[in-house]
Amino acid sequence: MITSAKAATARPEPKTLKALNEALVADAPLVPGATKWVLGEGPIRSPIAFVGEQPGDQEDLQGRPFVGPAGRLLDRAMVEAGIARDRSYFTNAVKYFKFAQRGKRRIHQRPTAGEVRHYRWWPMKELEFVEPRIVVALGATAVLALSGKALSIARTRGEARFDGHLGFITVHPSSLVRIPAEDDRRRAYADFVADLRQIRSLSERDGAARAAAG
Repeated sequence: MITSAKAATARPEPKTLKALNEALVADAPLVPGATKWVLGEGPIRSPIAFVGEQPGDQEDLQGRPFVGPAGRLLDRAMVEAGIARDRSYFTNAVKYFKFAQRGKRRIHQRPTAGEVRHYRWWPMKELEFVEPRIVVALGATAVLALSGKALSIARTRGEARFDGHLGFITVHPSSLVRIPAEDDRRRAYADFVADLRQIRSLSERDGAARAAAG
C-alpha cells in the first residue's frame, strides 16, 4: 500500500499516466467511507488542465471529477468562454471525498494542508504525463498543491507558474455556488468567465509559440 509520496517513489517510477493511476488505485483512501478514488479525466496533451480541491459527493458516487453542482457551473462558464470540456483535463489535488456524516447527508470537509502535501506527488506527476499548455488552479487547495505553499487567491489571482508549468490562479466554482446574494453571485460569475477567457487566450498563445518553435 502506498501511504505517502515517499513510499510512492520507493516503487518503480511510473512510465505512463495509466501506470500512475494503477499505483494510486492500489492504495487505500485515508478517509473511511469514500467509495473510490476519483482519477483525472481528459486527453493527454489537453491544452488546459483544471485542478480542483477534491471530489464531492456526486464525484465520489459517479467516480468522475467535476460532475456535481460546481462542475455543472464550470461547464456553463467554459461554454461561455469558448473552452471545450472534451479537450480539457480535469483532476483534483486530493482524489477522494473527505466528509462528515450528518444523518443521511455527507457534508464536504476541506482537506488539511498536511493531506494536500501528503498527496502532492500525485497531481504533479500526473501533469508531467498530461503535458497541458496551461494548468489552472481552482481555489486555495489547488494552489497549495501546485505551488507547495499557501497563497491568497485575492492577491495572486491571474497568471502564475507551477514547477515549470504556465499556470493560472482563480476561484473554485463551488465558491460561486455558495454566494447567497444574486447580484454578488452574478458579478463573481462574470469575473470567473473573464478568467476562463484569459486562460483560453494564454493557452492559444502558448500553442502558437510551440508551433513556431517547431
